[in-house]
Amino acid sequence: MFAKAFRVKSNTAIKGSDRRKLRADVTAAFPTLGTDQVTELVPGKEELNIVKLYAHRGDAVTVYVSGGNPIIFELEKNLYPTVYTLWSYPDLLPTFTTWPLVLEKLMGGADLMLPGLVVPPAGLPQVQKGDLCAIALVGNRAPVAIGVAAVSTSEMLTSGLKGRGFSVLHTYQDYLWRSGDKSSLPSIAPLALDLPDVTEEKRSIQADSALQGDMRHLTLEGVEEENGEVHQMCGEKTLLETSEDPSVGGLNPDPTDSKTLQEQMDEQLQRCFLHALKCRVKKADLPLLTSTFLGSHMFSCCPEGRQLDIKKSSYKKLSKFLQQMQQEQLIQVKELSKGVESIVAVDWKHPRITSFVIPEPSPTSQTIQEGSREQPYHPPDIKPLYCVPASMTLLFQESGHKKGSVLEGGEVRTIIINYAKKNSLVDADNKKCLEKLQPAYQVTFPGQEPVVKKGKICPIDITLAQRASNKKVTLVRNLEAYGLDPCAVAAILQQRCQASTTVTPAPGTKDGLQVQIQGNQVHHLGRLLLEEYQLPRKHIQGLEKAPKPGKKK
Repeated sequence: MFAKAFRVKSNTAIKGSDRRKLRADVTAAFPTLGTDQVTELVPGKEELNIVKLYAHRGDAVTVYVSGGNPIIFELEKNLYPTVYTLWSYPDLLPTFTTWPLVLEKLMGGADLMLPGLVVPPAGLPQVQKGDLCAIALVGNRAPVAIGVAAVSTSEMLTSGLKGRGFSVLHTYQDYLWRSGDKSSLPSIAPLALDLPDVTEEKRSIQADSALQGDMRHLTLEGVEEENGEVHQMCGEKTLLETSEDPSVGGLNPDPTDSKTLQEQMDEQLQRCFLHALKCRVKKADLPLLTSTFLGSHMFSCCPEGRQLDIKKSSYKKLSKFLQQMQQEQLIQVKELSKGVESIVAVDWKHPRITSFVIPEPSPTSQTIQEGSREQPYHPPDIKPLYCVPASMTLLFQESGHKKGSVLEGGEVRTIIINYAKKNSLVDADNKKCLEKLQPAYQVTFPGQEPVVKKGKICPIDITLAQRASNKKVTLVRNLEAYGLDPCAVAAILQQRCQASTTVTPAPGTKDGLQVQIQGNQVHHLGRLLLEEYQLPRKHIQGLEKAPKPGKKK
């Protein structure tokens, strides 16, 4: 479902009543979760957003985002956990196992066929048709996909493990996973009953030398073919090599394995905290919501290939960890509004911050980050032009131009001067000629060919509108004309303004979109467009509507 990019319709903070309803729905949908686990999954005070989107096939999906990661998505009134949630609760769903070679097909949008299943010594989990299931890889209990069983377990065994087994909805490394912090697949040791007999496994592989070829050419339903040819996987390893390679499925040897997982997570939490304070948080950012500090600063300081999960630390909650940091006089936390905590002060001269050494990323991770990082926005070069209308064709004919020719202002002036001199006319530099030409403009984005369009370029339009209960909202239109993605701008403004944002079709336009931000946010919007995006002020209208100092927004 998320193998291709989706379109975000809206992204808003959840209301208190919706939060309670979601908690009740999660309890009903996943009865194996205890009350404390449901509270951890759907926190009572931390930031929780509702993102409504359309998948590439047109399905309307609601995604619940906590701590920057999608935790649950809702499709046709059914709740489904994401891989981020299943990594914290690996036993939430019945789990089936497959080979690492099959994962690439699943990520491409394929369903899982029964020949790709690995039957553990304890047998397959008992499920009925339509049950929600998790899919993991051999040697690692961390799920890599979520799907719905196409047949029951008894039917799977009756068919001899042939045919379609699961309709896959969401996988590791798909676009839903990319919308989170892009954590690498963790390593969760299999249960003792699920460990396959290595001797028996090797003997079965040697006895069936064609098994590897069958796995490589395994036909999986749902794979989209291009030009009638299915692209084969490159650089595949044999099943035996895959099972012996410790780097597959996130099973990387770690020198810190002598420490418990909780101790490792505590150290990771401390490092990300100090890294964020030293490099990312500035005095101008204070007061800073604790949820924003975690989602926008601490998560981004997590090293490549590692995962930051407070629930796996000894603190369990962000508020407890920040209380400890406050006791050590690193920061000061206050509850500025009911139930919402913010960092109001930071002691940047504290020895722990000054002595902290920022880790240098490895060359490999630098290469990966540089390849995957979105290119920074550069404003386009906009140049006004003029088109020759039919009524002035004779005037420009001698200079080799015809109806519809596009000229710059200087070229028009030179042609008029030469025409006046040649015909001994007076007032050669008469600007009224420019007024009779049709307006046009040229837009040049960095690294792209110039694009010439007729008419005047529409400025970015900022307006204020009144809503129910005398509430104001800020509306922004025409961002696309300047190469700006309305959804990306809405996401940035939501964090900067700490207000809900929505992207909706712009009235009176065919394909245009407008961004709506709660409250009068013209000041934040102006700083974003003028200072960060460096757009000329003449192409932005409505900046004067920013709230005056000392007045209520």
